[in-house]
Amino acid sequence: MSEPQPPQPAEQTAAATAAAGRPTQEGTPVAPEQAVGAAQVGVIGLAVMGSNLARNLARHGHTVALYNRTRARTDALVEEHGHEGTFVTTGELDEFVGTLERPRRVIIMVQAGAGTDAVIDALLPHLEQGDIVVDGGNAHFEDTRRREARLREHGLHFVGAGISGGEVGALEGPSIMPGGSRESYEALGPILEDISAKVDGEPCCAYMGPDGAGHFVKMVHNGIEYADMQFIGEAYDLLRAAGLGTTDVAEVFRTWNTGDLESYLIEITAEVLEQVDARTDRPLVDVIEDAAGQKGTGRWTVQSALELGVPVNTIGESVFARATSSHPELREAARQALTGPDRTLEPADREQFVEQVRQALWSAKVVAYAQGLDQIRTASEAYGWDVDVAAVARIWRDGCIIRARLLERIRSEYAAHQLVTLLEAPSVREELARTQEGWRQVVAAAVTAGVPVPGFSAALAYVDSLRAERLPAALVQGQRDYFGAHTYRRTDDEGSFHTLWSGDRSEVRV
Repeated sequence: MSEPQPPQPAEQTAAATAAAGRPTQEGTPVAPEQAVGAAQVGVIGLAVMGSNLARNLARHGHTVALYNRTRARTDALVEEHGHEGTFVTTGELDEFVGTLERPRRVIIMVQAGAGTDAVIDALLPHLEQGDIVVDGGNAHFEDTRRREARLREHGLHFVGAGISGGEVGALEGPSIMPGGSRESYEALGPILEDISAKVDGEPCCAYMGPDGAGHFVKMVHNGIEYADMQFIGEAYDLLRAAGLGTTDVAEVFRTWNTGDLESYLIEITAEVLEQVDARTDRPLVDVIEDAAGQKGTGRWTVQSALELGVPVNTIGESVFARATSSHPELREAARQALTGPDRTLEPADREQFVEQVRQALWSAKVVAYAQGLDQIRTASEAYGWDVDVAAVARIWRDGCIIRARLLERIRSEYAAHQLVTLLEAPSVREELARTQEGWRQVVAAAVTAGVPVPGFSAALAYVDSLRAERLPAALVQGQRDYFGAHTYRRTDDEGSFHTLWSGDRSEVRV
């Protein structure tokens, strides 16, 4: 097995780059034979995300080598955006690799799964010890761990980099969550930090930890995103059930975006609700089919949490809510068979109810972050990653889909305290104490009216479960011992015990 050679930090390669004759005239595509060893970074896969990331790199002064399986995409990118920086266009992988300075930095932006493995297989014969391969797609973290181990055997560095912010973020500054060796980050990190979003001059990019840490953090980011979107949907549904029109609800969200709920998702919610459908002159949201799709990262978050034994019921409910929405036959059959309240909410004070919904939305949002960060902390301990949770919150403050004012509070609380859960942070627990009465009333009103709020109610149940002195799990353990002799532990003695249920029901120490 060959150990990866420590790559040189980006600033240490400047002299070698100059000697290689990097083109300095921006806006002129460079042929590979004119740019041997001159490109600082290469991008493979030029669909929208890859193209935008390549443009972002070029805009920041980095010479970017381009490769796409279909050459037409490479040519189209350069023809339309070549003026934004210096691009090296290539049509073959060996040409592409030859244009890169050492250590070679290759960012793969192709479809996750078999496509990524195919690109890696094709790249391997052309790379040398110390080169860095980056997967910027939404890969499952276990795939990243496997790929990192494989490339390490070849003396190469493999970096699983979570990149959040969508198409706009990739172009204008995403939140970037790279994992891999620390040595690779020394050479790659300055470039990624350069193109990331910034908050008060701080880059929204930081080293997450070894092998799959970066993609794990991105996965959980997406799980929190699922929950946040579900909460917003529930708030919207409640306000409509209380008699507010779509335009009125849009104004409520616009107002909320000026306070402690300020976030990207709240901002775009107001814009979506204000959009009028050109065909029908109705609110666009009223003509969109109510079946939410998903690409798998939320599901992965829940699956991983189950394997780690971490409770993330709010994220789980958001995943199941999307699944429920996408089963029309199930929903139609139930509508025909089931009866219940008519979903009408008639609050005595509508303005007060709107405020209570705001409180429920903020509270549930905090719980989703608490659960996601607990999952990251637990995985970090299980896999030996040593993830800095405060750094995670810091790089989520901008550039990503869940960017929000709340994240600065989370960052500062984790930086200042050794927290088992975000819910014990002083400012968070104080705010939850103020908002929980409104939160409880909203959940009660929704249940009474028949408005489904699986996210709000699951988050509240999580809080109540954590603060309970005793849970009914004691009865569950008794049942398990009865039918399966699974044993139980006592509150007043050490060790494990079993009751002889089918015998004289005496207790034995196991």
